[in-house]
Amino acid sequence: MSTFPVPKCPSELCFSSNDFTRESFSVDHFLQEHRNKANLERMRDDLGVYLKVLRSAMIDLINKDYTDFVNLSTNLTGLDKAIDNIQTPLGQLKDELTQVQLNVNEAMAEVTSLLEKRRKIEEQKCVLASAIKVNSWLRKLTQLLIAADSCFAVLQRAVADYSQIKFHIVRCQKLLTPSDKLKCDQLGQKLTNMIDQRFISCLIDQQYHNLPTLLGMYLTLGRISDAEQLYRRDVVAPAMAKLINEEALAGQPRGLQGLYHSIISFVEEDMRPLLALTTASSNRSSPPIKGFQFIVKSCWPEVEERLEMNLTSIFAPGNPELFFQRYTESLKFLSKLEECCSNPETVHLLKNHASYSSFMHRWNLPVYFQIRFQEIAGKLEYVIDENESDLRKPKNKDSCFQLTVTETAWECLQQCWAEKVFIPQLAHRFWKLSLQVLARYYVWSGHFINKKLPNPSDEDIDNLVRLYADLETLCRKLPEFLSTVNSLFSNHFTLSNKMKENLKSSVDECSTQLSAQLTSAGDRVTQQLSCACAHGLRQVSEVPRLFRRTNRQAPSQPLPYVAQVLAPAARFHRAHSGSLRQPQLGLWLRAVVNDLTKQYYSCVCSVLTSVQKTEESLRRLKKIRERSSSGTAAAADDRNAGRDDHKIRMQLHLDVNSFCQQVESLDIKRHEIDQLQSLLNLVQTVQAKPTTDVK
Repeated sequence: MSTFPVPKCPSELCFSSNDFTRESFSVDHFLQEHRNKANLERMRDDLGVYLKVLRSAMIDLINKDYTDFVNLSTNLTGLDKAIDNIQTPLGQLKDELTQVQLNVNEAMAEVTSLLEKRRKIEEQKCVLASAIKVNSWLRKLTQLLIAADSCFAVLQRAVADYSQIKFHIVRCQKLLTPSDKLKCDQLGQKLTNMIDQRFISCLIDQQYHNLPTLLGMYLTLGRISDAEQLYRRDVVAPAMAKLINEEALAGQPRGLQGLYHSIISFVEEDMRPLLALTTASSNRSSPPIKGFQFIVKSCWPEVEERLEMNLTSIFAPGNPELFFQRYTESLKFLSKLEECCSNPETVHLLKNHASYSSFMHRWNLPVYFQIRFQEIAGKLEYVIDENESDLRKPKNKDSCFQLTVTETAWECLQQCWAEKVFIPQLAHRFWKLSLQVLARYYVWSGHFINKKLPNPSDEDIDNLVRLYADLETLCRKLPEFLSTVNSLFSNHFTLSNKMKENLKSSVDECSTQLSAQLTSAGDRVTQQLSCACAHGLRQVSEVPRLFRRTNRQAPSQPLPYVAQVLAPAARFHRAHSGSLRQPQLGLWLRAVVNDLTKQYYSCVCSVLTSVQKTEESLRRLKKIRERSSSGTAAAADDRNAGRDDHKIRMQLHLDVNSFCQQVESLDIKRHEIDQLQSLLNLVQTVQAKPTTDVK
């Protein structure tokens, strides 16, 4: 649909002239599209401005073409009379052309009919000539076949004549009698039998000089398939019957590999004369006889059929090691057979042959993988169950892992891609199994990390540390595992960039999940170590009981509980200072000491608060006694109570300072612990405060 140009909108308007010339123009759509650019009041004003522009353009257009509109009627005057003057001669010319066309069509039809009659006559002549030749050549072929028994050249001539007879029979099929057809078929069968006998005799007697001529005869007669089936039946089948059976397999020193070698030897040696004539080779000056596929259609179907019927045991997947060996040996055999084909077209025919697919389907790869799956996954599950209550160290002292479960998981990953386990056709399944192994280890490690232990022992904490170290090692070795998988994939497949990215992203996701377990394991180590250390802090509340009304001497040594508090941390420091990275060990110890310092500060505050409340109670009691008539004994009790409180503060001061010294023995600076200085300040007041008796 043509459109007339419309004047452009002024630039300051909120729309353009193109909005109105669209075929899909809609008022609702127009308002919806421009509602965000301007409000309705501005849109109304802009539409009014553009309306004035359109009116002005319309007036200019009318003024420009006004003269043409006025002169239009004047220019058309007399046009009807001119049309009438030329109408009559044009009609006469049309009638004359129609008559000429009819005459030409009649002539063409007559010529075509005559040509068709002539063509049919020529065809009948050819048919009659062919019928005459068939009758004469049948008599001649009968005489030639009698003489062909003793003369090879006569047989060649008989083949050429029979080929001509077949050509002419096709042309004169309707003129031949049933007896002529029967005689022709009988002569053809007799001729074929003679060629077959010569062909087999030539191969058995190794008179290979006549092979090119005989193959040419089969090619001339169009009996290529018959030659291939004859060779299979009379040459290949007897040889394979001796080679492919259970007795022959049992007698082979090299087993199935030796049997396959015997088959390849048959192809390379016994079939060499035929293959040399029918396949292209750089050593031959003459072109090959094309059309014959003796490996694909004679040898391979017979081999495959006898393997399936006589050696069914080789396909049994019950023993995975033996199955793998036989399967890989079979693949190597097929590769050798493909090399014997010598050209890509023949290899393509071999791989697309029905017996090739049947042979490959006989190998039950899903069952083999299921056995391997149970073997690999079952080993990991057994070790996990065995280590459920008590984790064990690897028996191999040279192992890079510290837990048997981790070592087993890594061995399972390696086994999936081991040389005598991995099958390229199952690559996708082994990849999935590898990810399942990593996922199972991830679930187990999370379960072990989050297992609740009311009273964690040193061994429990050590197991967490070993798990942390194994998680680090496993994450570090995953790129090595990915490199192994990529190498195997590249050896058997063409990997696209997207496939490589998918493999890498899968491993990266597993590595990310295992790295997250590192944080959880580290937090769990500090939590359990803090829990083990915090038991000793309960004795802080017992300090007042040691000095209250006991007349004990002023303390000069820290109490034993201080050494007990950091004893697990000190043992942890000694046990893992050589196996853990120092930054990580220091990070855990600082976290533990920070938590202990907070708890210790809270306990000391509680004790000092209790002491302070006792002092206040004594002061109130003193005032009461001053108003009473109590004697010297009451005053002595008050002084003793004041000295007891001072001894408590002195003991806490000694304990806290001892705690700080033990913290420093863990290679931790005092300023690295948040509330340690506050704890020191809390007990330092006893030194600045003079000892006073409550009077």
